[in-house]
Amino acid sequence: MKKIYSTVLVISLGLSVQSQTIVNRNADIDQMVKSVNQDSLKSYISKMVSFGTRNTLSDIKSKTRGIGAARSWVVNKFNQFAKQSDGRLTAFLDTTTFQPDGKRVDQPTLLGNAVAILKGTDPNDKRIYVVSGHLDSRVTDVMNRTSDAPGANDDGSGVAGVIEAARIMSQHKFSATIIFVAVSGEEQSLLGSGFMAAKAKKEGWNVDAMLNNDMIGSNNSSETQIIDNTRLRVFSEGLPGFELDKNAKNIRQFGLENDGKSRQLARYVKEIGERYVDQLEVKLIYRNDRFLRGGDHTPFVENGFTAVRITEMNENFEHQHQDLRTEKGVRYGDLQEFMDFEYLRKNTAVNIAVLANLAKAPSAPTDVKIDVKNLSNSSLLYWKAPINGSVKGYYVLMRETISPVWEKKFFTTATELRIPYSKDNYLFAVQSVGKDDHESLPVVPGIGR
Repeated sequence: MKKIYSTVLVISLGLSVQSQTIVNRNADIDQMVKSVNQDSLKSYISKMVSFGTRNTLSDIKSKTRGIGAARSWVVNKFNQFAKQSDGRLTAFLDTTTFQPDGKRVDQPTLLGNAVAILKGTDPNDKRIYVVSGHLDSRVTDVMNRTSDAPGANDDGSGVAGVIEAARIMSQHKFSATIIFVAVSGEEQSLLGSGFMAAKAKKEGWNVDAMLNNDMIGSNNSSETQIIDNTRLRVFSEGLPGFELDKNAKNIRQFGLENDGKSRQLARYVKEIGERYVDQLEVKLIYRNDRFLRGGDHTPFVENGFTAVRITEMNENFEHQHQDLRTEKGVRYGDLQEFMDFEYLRKNTAVNIAVLANLAKAPSAPTDVKIDVKNLSNSSLLYWKAPINGSVKGYYVLMRETISPVWEKKFFTTATELRIPYSKDNYLFAVQSVGKDDHESLPVVPGIGR
């Protein structure tokens, strides 16, 4: 596979070269990233806004207004892309009926998630990667199903990113399966994602990672008036929301409070996103979501899956959950005119790069251990080959305990490696590396003797 080499030179005082870093970009993934189109994203947003409201409780029979028309349109877009996929992409509306709950559902509601499945090329590879945005929108009163609720950014932007990812990725082949989904019911307490996560758990889906995109198209904040389209937040849980009681002792004993699977995915998003998307810094936020708030990745982590939330750096609350109006010269409402489509392009590209690198990579190494038989100032790690995919080798990752990201990578073609760094002072993980340099998610070692 041809590679693209990007050389970054660090200059001191404009005169001397202090260091040189070589960044390897896979040509196929780089081409996908460059295929993300602002005009396509804008057209998706315009169409979603044209449905007036996409409130989950709104009309499902109209062909032109309401959540029913919107979700049918998304499925139709997916079906258009299926024609270029050699039969690998299939789309459908996955429905369930919710009864009144005395909270945010006041009538029997047929909820539908617009789903497209891009089948992996390896029949033995059962890994699934999910990328989502939520289709529903709202105004100030979450129960108001009739007033216009454009939802351009919240979360038309996330859905537009998912649609664009499906358009581009359906033209390429991946070992693992990718699911693109526009869920409904997010504003009604994460109903659509909860339905999907419960289904995945019940049916035993091998969801290796889930990327939830919620508001990725606005570059500015209210109150603080910050304007910035060069940073993107990724939220990830620290302590696992699933079976914490069973794992708490080991987490505490081995100092792994910052090394759960979702936190590893967040680091992966940062590394791969910044590798392929220029002029964008991925910021790791050490919370499952914003303070006391939730998103569609939460039902997945609560069911034991690895999931993160991807969202814009600065939120503008004048354009979020607001009735359309003008007060004291301030225009309120989630309107398309307040969006930054270059920012949305970059954030969509991050998703594509991460999904493509994961789905093309071999699965993670198995039975990863760190030897503790003897006291030593070196560390011996050993593991077994991944279940799926061909490997050319492995990376042993290392960082200081205070570092948020992996600091060193040691490559080996063997299934063990001793390195001259003490496990007292450093944390480690192991990745599989494919023939074309695609890396799996890292695996933190267990105890070996």
